[in-house]
Amino acid sequence: MKFEAFAVENIPLIKKGDDIGQIICERTDIVDGDVIVIASTIVGKAEGRTFTLEGIVPGTKAVEISKNSKFSPGFIQTVLDRSNECLISSPILLVEMKNGHICINAGIDESNVEGEVFLELPTDSDMSAESIGKKIESSTGTHISVIITDTNGRAFKIGQTGVAVGVYRIHPLKDWRGQRDLFGKELKVTEESVADEIAGAANLLMGEGNGGYPVVIIRGLKLRSQDNVSVKEMYRSDKEDLIKKSLKYLRDNV
Repeated sequence: MKFEAFAVENIPLIKKGDDIGQIICERTDIVDGDVIVIASTIVGKAEGRTFTLEGIVPGTKAVEISKNSKFSPGFIQTVLDRSNECLISSPILLVEMKNGHICINAGIDESNVEGEVFLELPTDSDMSAESIGKKIESSTGTHISVIITDTNGRAFKIGQTGVAVGVYRIHPLKDWRGQRDLFGKELKVTEESVADEIAGAANLLMGEGNGGYPVVIIRGLKLRSQDNVSVKEMYRSDKEDLIKKSLKYLRDNV
């Protein structure tokens, strides 16, 4: 009952067009069953998902939100452009992204990016994880899993942690329902968020500052799946999501 976690050393500054899978393979040994955990920052850079606010024309909604926000109307417009809806507009900008992921500022980041440039999350992180995973498997002859992570805050608690935003060959949830506890009682509602747990463990090694390591290998967990998987398996439906319902009610009625 153990697993090993280690950072991949000497990952260079990633630029558009870089082959992340190949870069990883050149810097560490990969074995069957490894979970390759990759920061979304370098995936976004490799995919060329950087932009500036030049030429952004804010709409009426962005201008209105900016009156009670620390952000410029142009920045707010870029967030709205990547979102299905805005759940909280002040003092933070909490949105549901077009892929269903809920986070601050639609995941747009200006840290670890040079100059007045912003970086967005991959449009389809599952597809990005699959592309990198297949490259690694092809290069090494192994069977592995990939998790792409981002750093998110949490409701009710201070502090950020790593969470999964894309997966390849690993179910984000482990379903314990139907199994028995120590006293023989049937588990009825227990679903373990293994992808987020792995992302959080990897984040301990990744770091957040200028000495960070954007790739971490988790070894020893037997979680690889042959199924077609998606991070969206973790997302609650609108009907089930009580917090989202409450936020919408407050937004529309207070």
